[in-house]
Amino acid sequence: MYAYDRYDQTLVEERVAQFRDQTQRRMAGELTEDEFRPLRLQNGLYLQLHAYMLRVAIPYGALSSRQLRTLAHVARKYDRGYGHFSTRQNIQFNWVALEQVPDLLGELAQVQMHAIQTSGNCIRNVTADPLAGIAPDEFADPRAYCEIIRQWSTFHPEFAFLPRKFKIAVTGAKHDRAAVEVHDIGLRLRLEQGEPGFEVWVGGGLGRTPRIGQVVRDFVPQRDLLAYLEAILRVYNRFGRRDNKYKARIKILVGSLGIERFAELVEEEWKLIADTGLELTQAEYERVAAFFAPPDYEVLPDAQAWLDRAALTGSRQLSAWLRANVLPHRQPGYSAVVVSLKPHGRPPGDITHQQMDAVADLADAHSFGRIVATYGQNLVLPHVPTLRLADLHAELQKVGLGEGNVGRLTDIICCPGLDYCNLASTRSIPVSEAISRHFDDYDYLHDLGDVSLKMSGCVNACGHHHVGNIGILGVDRAGEEYYQVTLGGSAEDGASIGKIVGRAFSRDEIVGAIDAIMRVYLEGRDSSEERFLDFVRRVGLDPFKTRLYAD
Repeated sequence: MYAYDRYDQTLVEERVAQFRDQTQRRMAGELTEDEFRPLRLQNGLYLQLHAYMLRVAIPYGALSSRQLRTLAHVARKYDRGYGHFSTRQNIQFNWVALEQVPDLLGELAQVQMHAIQTSGNCIRNVTADPLAGIAPDEFADPRAYCEIIRQWSTFHPEFAFLPRKFKIAVTGAKHDRAAVEVHDIGLRLRLEQGEPGFEVWVGGGLGRTPRIGQVVRDFVPQRDLLAYLEAILRVYNRFGRRDNKYKARIKILVGSLGIERFAELVEEEWKLIADTGLELTQAEYERVAAFFAPPDYEVLPDAQAWLDRAALTGSRQLSAWLRANVLPHRQPGYSAVVVSLKPHGRPPGDITHQQMDAVADLADAHSFGRIVATYGQNLVLPHVPTLRLADLHAELQKVGLGEGNVGRLTDIICCPGLDYCNLASTRSIPVSEAISRHFDDYDYLHDLGDVSLKMSGCVNACGHHHVGNIGILGVDRAGEEYYQVTLGGSAEDGASIGKIVGRAFSRDEIVGAIDAIMRVYLEGRDSSEERFLDFVRRVGLDPFKTRLYAD
């Protein structure tokens, strides 16, 4: 795991001191809210419906047990006892008091954490495959590159005030678990004649105008990574619209120019800056990569046979958890465990301070003190000895984190909605809770198999509903909350935007609509091996429309 040097630490501490002065001036009336707003946003502080919300950066999702304990402390001391993990591998605290934020940031700085660039029109938190460094299908670990991009982009003077926010994701695996195709820039590690480099996607994004990204260059050598990224950002900064924030994202620019013309502009810019000191040297890559060396694994027997047997013969809860939440690890005798933050009938992504402390303790006991926050609003313990899985599950159950539903219908991605957000049109948390309570049978959930359900409370799409196999968008109709359903979305390989099924459903109708969709799938699939997404792509929307709107 990357450790700050004195430059990193000084940078973060100086930012805390700067924001402390800005906050004091705001509270003394020396700064108006309009003057203070861009300053607080640069430090991840939002003013929501009821209180300030602070978004804390977790670069590429990597957490130490010490850092997670500090987040638990923050939840106790500065919030109402819990935090909320977001789809950007960040954590949010929804009830912080303005006068306490500088002290909070000071405590985060002591464990090498901050809230810098988690808001504003800048390069946001760089995200990655949550199984980076351990996935069997990975041919290159993306975390060192994520860290290098983080260092390059933090306080970059040219990109502090972009036309709109900007998001980068990186993966080094065959299977995309980082959603690179729906990011402003998506990077897929490749090898070309033994040389490492990147396939570069550009122009993806969700929100009001969802777009799947396009490949702007098939291969950028490792040494040119930063120069090529800088070229893309310079083109965006020059030509991106600033007159209309709804048309300011890079996806709109790529769409208006066309990918060929956009690529030409990037190539022209790249030539201008190729020899200006931005080369990523092998020595610098190796220096950063050394922080991500594998832990000191024990030599353990391959326990796959035990795992297969336990998944069939264990208790109902353990069996479901082993099948859904335990993932393969490249090191024999180890497994990756996804800790579901989607307990039955509770807000997705929320975690209490007691649970954070418990996960930190379990990480120390079973996973070399390492935790990863995921794009799916869950946590991963990445290095668990397979033969300890049953004990780990028992401990997770004691603190309400033993739900075996990862990748299932109730593993819902959900934005805070109108319960917190002043941009939202509808509530999303109560609907997600109702869906979770309705689909409460483990056997039924596992019969449904892999289904992603994602929900947003407004068109800003913070819940990424466009790329859910099932997407739910809350819409306001003359003061009444309605929910529009889309089907067929995906953020993985061959990403797709879901299609609207038909008229929106009232809050009283939406759970029944999801139940009807599942029944159409179970009745019509070729076999239990046909995934819901594949079924939707095969049969189209008509069978669902017939069932949903029969009356």
